[in-house]
Amino acid sequence: MSYQALYRKYRPQTFDDVKGQEHIVKSMCNQVENNRVGHAYLYCGTRGTGKTTVAKIMARAVNCEHPVGGSPCGECDSCKAILEGRSMSVIEIDAASNNGVDNVREIIEEVSYPPVDGKYKVYIIDEVHMLSRAAFNALLKTLEEPPAYALFILATTDPQQVPITILSRCQRYDFRHISVETIAARITELMGKEATEVEESAIRYVALAADGSMRDALSILDQCLAFHYGEKLTYDMVLDILGAVDTTVFSELLRAVLVEDVIACIHLLDKVVYSGRELNQFVTDFIWYLRNLMLAKSSGGSIGPEALQMSTENYEALLEEAGKMELSTVLRYISVFSELSASMRYASQKRIMIEMTLIRLCKPQMDKDFDSVLDRVRDLEEKVESGNIVVSGSQNTMAAEPVVAKTLDRALPEDIKQVAREWGGVLAKLSDISPILAAVLKKAVVSVDDRDVLLICSSDSMMQSLSDKEENKEKVATALAEQIGKEVSFEFRVAKDDVPVESQFVNLLDFQEQFGIPILEEDEEE
Repeated sequence: MSYQALYRKYRPQTFDDVKGQEHIVKSMCNQVENNRVGHAYLYCGTRGTGKTTVAKIMARAVNCEHPVGGSPCGECDSCKAILEGRSMSVIEIDAASNNGVDNVREIIEEVSYPPVDGKYKVYIIDEVHMLSRAAFNALLKTLEEPPAYALFILATTDPQQVPITILSRCQRYDFRHISVETIAARITELMGKEATEVEESAIRYVALAADGSMRDALSILDQCLAFHYGEKLTYDMVLDILGAVDTTVFSELLRAVLVEDVIACIHLLDKVVYSGRELNQFVTDFIWYLRNLMLAKSSGGSIGPEALQMSTENYEALLEEAGKMELSTVLRYISVFSELSASMRYASQKRIMIEMTLIRLCKPQMDKDFDSVLDRVRDLEEKVESGNIVVSGSQNTMAAEPVVAKTLDRALPEDIKQVAREWGGVLAKLSDISPILAAVLKKAVVSVDDRDVLLICSSDSMMQSLSDKEENKEKVATALAEQIGKEVSFEFRVAKDDVPVESQFVNLLDFQEQFGIPILEEDEEE
């Protein structure tokens, strides 16, 4: 006898064998047991969650001569005939390849004839959303008023594409994603029947890789067993077959990014590439690793390893990583790698794209978006706290001589007017010192009063809170001094009324009236 794939060999034959869909199984059993079978069912759910399997079990159950608790006995002639594909009472149709109105008309013609064997004539239409609109319209009347012996079971992965007129005539059941624990338990059970040794960590990784699909889990397991036939299947073997990467690599990569070590990041990526790992899978798994990090960080470590489907050892390592990062940084990394994953799908140079992304994260000063600015601020704060400040510009490795503060000359009236004319240059220098302060002052209007003081005026709501802080005044003074090389006297002013600030210089008198600035005499104090 030829080899049969695991998912076919161990396809559930009764409702009791169906795992992870107890809410649907109980309803089906109750309907069969109490003779309350409907005329149309719609099974919805992602691939491999048991839609077609439950449909076939239901077809046998309604025709079974001696059902046991609403489940088919598997011993009667009707059950055997359906299992062997000899029964004329169960018709399976693939709507993906039979989606025309003529195919539905054949069903309508056949449904008028009662079943040759069994009590029900069951039509299982798989991927029903693939039917054309004309086909749906042709099916509508029969689905609404079928013969008493007819039962329609429609299965779909995309219920949104099924017309509402069809949906309203069916009992809808949504198949859930099967949990990792349920899939792992099923694999362990089947490996016992197959007398095959598999490491628990390998089983768990296969269950995770299946993404809620029992069929995918058994297909992946089949692939791994075929490659290492006759050997004990280990965690490393599964990683090797699937082209996946161990979580320790993700931890090392994240640490390298946090310390902005580009060389370490590139070397780690080299190891991943030369070990034959699939780069799309590598990025996807890293996003999943960051997702677990995000949940651990946002929950303060109270979410637990079970919720994240991780071992206790890996969970403790994840908490250590979470303690070194801000939540905003984790969210930014997820966003960046999600964009990378989408763009890699059709890219020819995937490795280069990953390298570019890693360099971007290690060099946040290359980006101008707000999140990268926060990363730069975080980096500077860490350097200040550690005392590891490097002044750019001089590459001399000798001990630096003490710097004597240079006393600047006070600016003359002509100098202050020059600053007012060159305000854009001041903002450019200020943006290197404090980007947020520069953004607020970009909306300001500058002028000079009779005391030879530079007035920085704005009606921006943030102006008041920023101008009250001495550190912000010092930053502006530094930018002004860098612009003209002299010490400039200046004041912040906030408009009394919410009057828009003009983008060009105005007459001094109008300017003073607009911002409520009194005209001061020589001997008059503010």
